[in-house]
Amino acid sequence: MSMQTDFRALDKNFKSRVEASFANQPLMGFIGAKLAIIEPGFCEIHLPYRFELTQQHGFFHAGIIGTIADNCGGYAAFSLMPAESSVLTVEYKINLLSPGDGSLLIGRGKVKKAGKNLTICVVDVFVVKGGVEKLCATVQMTVMTMHEMMDKPVDTKA
Repeated sequence: MSMQTDFRALDKNFKSRVEASFANQPLMGFIGAKLAIIEPGFCEIHLPYRFELTQQHGFFHAGIIGTIADNCGGYAAFSLMPAESSVLTVEYKINLLSPGDGSLLIGRGKVKKAGKNLTICVVDVFVVKGGVEKLCATVQMTVMTMHEMMDKPVDTKA
């Protein structure tokens, strides 16, 4: 599912930069999240169900739902940032609308307003059960551009 936006990337290599940053996050690999779509101002992430990602009722844990939302909004914003920058979340507000009861989480983040330093994004997180998507969370977030501070490889010895 492509999500056309009215934004243009400042960096022609935005996609490979986002993919590299995503791959550099140990948490995303640990939980099994996959970067599905990255376009200027838009990001979609998929996370298949695993028992280890659930809460006491067997639903996706709210913290996992929030994690997917945070990355979707962050990378939607990052896709519009200058090549020599990085991204950091300032804040987000999550509304959990229904239990994360299903076999797959799909997060879709979209930039609402891109600024030089702060970018506002909205994210919807869906849970798929029986082939049907159901909205389980919606998020509004603010992320900041970390100018002249490119991502660094993660130190695996920490």
